[in-house]
Amino acid sequence: MQHNLFSSMRSLKLVDGCKGTQVFAINTSSATAVCIGGVEEKILNIEHHRHSHSHSHTRSKSHQSISIVENLLPFGLPVADHFEPLIEPYLKSVDFVDALACIYRRLESAVEFEKSEIYLEQFSLVRGLGDPKLLRRCLRSARQYAVDVHSKVVLSAWLRFERREDELIGFCSMNCGGGRVMECIKSSLKPGYDPDSIFDMCPCCPSSDVLIDEEEEEEEEEEEECSCSTSDEDGDVTFCIGDEEIRCVRYNIAALSRPLKTMLYGEFTESRRETINFTHSEISAEGMRAVEVYSRTKTLDSFPLQIVLEILLFANRFCCEEMKSACDLHLSSLVSNVEDALVLIEYGLEETAHLLVASCLQVFLRELPWSLHNLNVVKLFCGVEARERLEMAGHASFGLYYFLSQVAMEEDMKSNTTVMLLERLGECASAGWQKELALHQLGCVMLERKEYKDAQHWFEAALEAGHAYSVAGVARSKYKRGHKYLAYKQMNSLVSECKQPVGWMYQERSLYCIGKEKMMDLKTATELDPTLPYPYKYRAVALVAENKIGAAISEISKIIGFKVSPDCLDLRAWFSIIFEDYEGAIRDARALLTLDHSYMMFNGKMHGDCLVDLLRKRVQQWSQADCWMQLYDRWSCVDDIGSLAVVHEMLANDPGRSLLRFRQSLLLLRLNCQKAAMRSLRLARNHSSSEHERLVYEGWILYDTGHREDALAKAEESISIQRSFEAFFLKAYALADTNLAPDSLAYVIQLLEEALRCPSDGLRKGQALNNLGSVYVDCGKLDQAADCYMNALNIRHTRAHQGLARVYHLKNQKTEAYNEMTKLIEKARNNASAYEKRSEYCERDTAKCDLSTATHLDPLRTYPYRYRAAVQLGLKARDATKDAHANTMPVKD
Repeated sequence: MQHNLFSSMRSLKLVDGCKGTQVFAINTSSATAVCIGGVEEKILNIEHHRHSHSHSHTRSKSHQSISIVENLLPFGLPVADHFEPLIEPYLKSVDFVDALACIYRRLESAVEFEKSEIYLEQFSLVRGLGDPKLLRRCLRSARQYAVDVHSKVVLSAWLRFERREDELIGFCSMNCGGGRVMECIKSSLKPGYDPDSIFDMCPCCPSSDVLIDEEEEEEEEEEEECSCSTSDEDGDVTFCIGDEEIRCVRYNIAALSRPLKTMLYGEFTESRRETINFTHSEISAEGMRAVEVYSRTKTLDSFPLQIVLEILLFANRFCCEEMKSACDLHLSSLVSNVEDALVLIEYGLEETAHLLVASCLQVFLRELPWSLHNLNVVKLFCGVEARERLEMAGHASFGLYYFLSQVAMEEDMKSNTTVMLLERLGECASAGWQKELALHQLGCVMLERKEYKDAQHWFEAALEAGHAYSVAGVARSKYKRGHKYLAYKQMNSLVSECKQPVGWMYQERSLYCIGKEKMMDLKTATELDPTLPYPYKYRAVALVAENKIGAAISEISKIIGFKVSPDCLDLRAWFSIIFEDYEGAIRDARALLTLDHSYMMFNGKMHGDCLVDLLRKRVQQWSQADCWMQLYDRWSCVDDIGSLAVVHEMLANDPGRSLLRFRQSLLLLRLNCQKAAMRSLRLARNHSSSEHERLVYEGWILYDTGHREDALAKAEESISIQRSFEAFFLKAYALADTNLAPDSLAYVIQLLEEALRCPSDGLRKGQALNNLGSVYVDCGKLDQAADCYMNALNIRHTRAHQGLARVYHLKNQKTEAYNEMTKLIEKARNNASAYEKRSEYCERDTAKCDLSTATHLDPLRTYPYRYRAAVQLGLKARDATKDAHANTMPVKD
């Protein structure tokens, strides 16, 4: 019997938890990650042990294969139980479209003051989609309609946090991003409602500094005049504090508040005295002198911090509202770091200084997530009494704790801090959706902490509040507590009762059944929701158990083809190692490290970099020149994951190359990995070797975050320093992204032609030629467009086939258009968009076949569904017409 790796694997039942003796020893110490040295030491020991035998020279090639694969898999084979889907900590509606439509209707009928909270609800509903641009749009709208200072502070900080610009050189959390009011620290502290102002330039921008300085100088001059004009007046009342005497103007002090007016002009004895003892009034002589100066000048700028705090206490004691507001405003402008904020917020809470507390909160929120590692900050937010103190100062809200709890869950879902923040979130919840969210998230956290009884309690509470998705949490908690049948019964009841069951219901029920029933549920889950990764993972691992490694790779590749994620790339790399396809394994490992540079592979047991180092010894090593050739090959084959892996290898050799970081960001955008793309783009900006290059990358950042005009300004500034391909291309791209008049299109053509005259590599020039061809088509200049596409194809920009096909189609050359798209399909295999586009240039039956292939490769593409629906609608209309015609025909006797 032939002894090989796969015959040894046949006895393994991976889906049953890898029971029995295995070929690969599984390391039980999963709590710690394996370092490179530890794995290599293990490999060397195994090889030394084997080479010590006298018959090592007769070892068969299959034995060597087993040894290599075994060394690369120190944690054994994948086990289906390790890929159990998470209960998502988001609001999830059974009918997502209906829920969104309901929110839209409420927004249409709501008064403007109510819209901020509705947009926050919309944000909560769409979080599960994972679209950062959509999430940011919801937060921006919530900030736009925020009414009070507290909401402005929270939402501005949240917007700042979502942008994650901490990777920019010289980043400061208290800087305003993009120079807009929506993220401005000063504008957030200004009371008032002006939804249109959030898109204006903020007061912190250089362009507005001059105006602000002039205004401040004028105010200072007026204050000095006011001070001088009254400084020579003799007071008519003296306040004694210890041995000190402070001479004041009775009228000015009385004007500070009604209690002081009553004391100095009412029926109290102080009204008839020229000297008043203020020794026990809890204010120092210096503080009283400051009060006297304020009573004349109405300013606090000349006083040190401690004196202003004394004035605040005095103002609270004697109900001096105007002076308290002045102290509040002045103190709020002094908060700049966490240490200051921790000191001043105590005064703010004690004296209910609303703006001061808001300013301190703003610092804590803008320093997230690091501020949550400060025990004093955690104590401020997490305690029950702390929330009550914040509430008294007007700063305990659902929005605040929603933001804090999301950050805490990202940092460490199992931490006590996360639990306490979610408890406070529940206490602040008032609307139905708020209660559903808080209770459901508490259940998710308890489930993660393996406190299954508590998890079941919170999920049941969320379900009772109206959150249907929490039934999955109830079932999972029961399952973890050993009640598998009850879990199955719960999910089966939901599926039976629901009029239109959705994918996650079948996915969850599949966990609690076996055999054909399990596979049927997984199949149905994929049909209803192709984006669920668990069914693909389970089927792939099950195929490995049956020794069908190639089929397993094909199965997991299905979802990678339209939804790239680190966990699926991790699993495919795992399968590739078993299959001894080390090139494929290192490709996927490098690609997933681009998405998440700290990713731990093999179910969190080995850092991805460690596996890459081990695999590099099994594959051919490339020089930087070889890498460029490989990149051209993969780019021309429209192999974005392969291109991403090559760029990762090039960056390992030259980590400071901004051009490579930029190339990486373009590939990530193609793969719809927006957060990773922005991270790469910021790193490209950070490693820029020149000012004009940095400006271009900043322009792309602004463009990708929705600031098109600012992006254009950056491009023009870069061109003014040095003419470059990327600067012209950015300007042309930003201008073309709108409905342009014919003269504007001509200007875009001119910019692209200028870009092509500048030095650049063929990959970018191919893209520019492709874009230029598209603009020519929009202008009706088909011959010029065809020339551009042909030139792009000559430098291997394969996507130009699609543009050329469009030109043939517009020239009524349908066969040539079809043939052109066929060439693209031959070069870029498994490209759903190519099949979709080719369907436009062929007969209905062939089009149906192409669209079916497109849906199979990428179920998320909408055109095939719309086309098929239109065809069905047309057939029904035709049949209805026939029936109507038949009913009107005369009947013969």
